[in-house]
Amino acid sequence: MVEKEVILSPEGLKKLEEELEYLKSVKRREVAERIKQAREFGDINENSEYDDAKNEQAFIEGRILTLENLIRNAKVVSSEDSNDSVVTVGSTVVVRDSSSGEVFEYSIVGSAEADPAKNKISNESPVGKALLGQRVGKRVSINIPLGQVEYEILKIHR
Repeated sequence: MVEKEVILSPEGLKKLEEELEYLKSVKRREVAERIKQAREFGDINENSEYDDAKNEQAFIEGRILTLENLIRNAKVVSSEDSNDSVVTVGSTVVVRDSSSGEVFEYSIVGSAEADPAKNKISNESPVGKALLGQRVGKRVSINIPLGQVEYEILKIHR
């Protein structure tokens, strides 16, 4: 199976590495201690503390594998890799909705860093895909789940 390249900012890579280190050095030990204590309660067949700790252990180990895979396949993009004349991963884009006049600001990031609540949208999302490669002044029509929107690109910066 070919593993997919993961686009990350330097900050995004650092965040994933810190989470991985925390899970390996702190959470693994905590869960191992919980399992040890739960075993001391006796019969593990009807021991909810033991079951909970084993489930948490499985989740942590799965997350560790996921993080290791993301980091192994990371392609780090930085602001030096591009300029402000065209939208790329790492760009922050100011757009105006042509129908409502509302102005939005989005940071285009790799899918591993996407956080729509913080206006960090994935380069693989409909909006992210449509904005990539575009320049200031360009109008872009985008099919989104709620229908179609048209954005005019007002500004691109880092």
